[in-house]
Amino acid sequence: MAGQRARLASRVMADFVVVLASFAAASHLRVLLEFVIRRELSVLLRSPLFPIACLGPLLLQGAVLTLLGYSERLYRLDLVRLPGEERFIVAKVVTWSSLLLATAISLGIDEMSLGALMASAPLNYLGMLGWRQWRRKAAGVPAGKMRNVLIVGTGRRAREVAAHLEQHPVLGRAVRGFLVEDGPVGGDVLGILEDLPRVALAEFVDEVLLAIPERRDLARRVIREARLNRLDVKIVPDLFGFQVRPATLENFGNVPVLTLYEEPIPAFGLFLKRAFDVVGSAIGLVALTPVLATIALAIKLDSAGRVLYRAPRVGRKGRGFLCCKFRTMVTEADKLKAQLRASNEREGPFFKIADDPRITRVGRFLRRYSLDEIPQLWNVLRGEMSLVGPRPHPLDDFEHYNLEDLRRLDVTPGITGLWQVTARRDPSFERNMALDLEYIEDWNLWMDLRILYRTVSVVLQGSGA
Repeated sequence: MAGQRARLASRVMADFVVVLASFAAASHLRVLLEFVIRRELSVLLRSPLFPIACLGPLLLQGAVLTLLGYSERLYRLDLVRLPGEERFIVAKVVTWSSLLLATAISLGIDEMSLGALMASAPLNYLGMLGWRQWRRKAAGVPAGKMRNVLIVGTGRRAREVAAHLEQHPVLGRAVRGFLVEDGPVGGDVLGILEDLPRVALAEFVDEVLLAIPERRDLARRVIREARLNRLDVKIVPDLFGFQVRPATLENFGNVPVLTLYEEPIPAFGLFLKRAFDVVGSAIGLVALTPVLATIALAIKLDSAGRVLYRAPRVGRKGRGFLCCKFRTMVTEADKLKAQLRASNEREGPFFKIADDPRITRVGRFLRRYSLDEIPQLWNVLRGEMSLVGPRPHPLDDFEHYNLEDLRRLDVTPGITGLWQVTARRDPSFERNMALDLEYIEDWNLWMDLRILYRTVSVVLQGSGA
């Protein structure tokens, strides 16, 4: 574990060094360009070896870059990645971290040059890829020695592996030939399985690559024989016809696990969504303090009972939480709900009636303008809810869900959502579910902003319950 942490730290530090060196190089190139244009020696003399004033923002960029890389599993030591995927991830984290720092510069960080920052971005990309490629070359062919490989099997996958090794000598492996279970021997087919010890000695074989994993009996024979002859053994796994891109291998304890498919997760977009939730809810709670106090006083004067109502709700992945609301009903409202079920005006698990006798006079006004939901900003700040998402349902509504309805719980519930701004008075549970699933499938930050903008209009119109 200590060795893994040290290797992880070295990779992160290497990327930090690339960020600092790239910006320093871009800054000096900018100074040289200015000197060539103006031909004034003072331009060179006043340029520091390293712009110390920019160290803080650059460390911030490095932190953002490595955090994004960590979320994309760029630093996972137990994963094997295709070079093309690695290039894409590096380009992604460099682009986003540079854009974020450029935004900070435009907002008032004057110590940095926006031009130098943009010029350093491609240098960051090349530098991060460069040291990774160097590391692979250093690890792939130590001291310039090639490893001789003997492939067991002559099928399509065996030939593909052999062709790849021949086309990429940087991997440090030379295919000496093939072995077959039985059949004609000749050309690059050097023998049958029983000939493995002889062929291994004659061809100075270092590794045996097994390309018939579906034949367990033969595979066990080959592995046993290879180990007796002190040969490394690798296996081409049977992937049931699936193409694995990228190829990721993890260890669950002592058991190797190969990922066939992994659903893409917009990690950075979700990070921005959470950051927006935290900032928005914190600002909202502070700015609306006078409104909160006024509403609390009105509730207290209108009816007996607590000002806040903490309602059990079902959140993301079915986890329960207490949803904060201003109390809009009489204190015994939950006990009276069962008696009013027959008057329900909504379809499916929903429960709502227009003239609910449990609602207080102040509560009716609060519900009309959705003011009763302001305390849910505290749930957003705690991470139990989001500003935008499917509305959390009460426990008794949740108990009526069908299996397919549980998909709406894949995301964090919200104060407002697509249903609230498009079909708020639609009694159909199926329509509500369809809109929630549409939001989940098509989610992006711009959708959240549009929903928040439309929510303001809906609230001002007083179209709430």
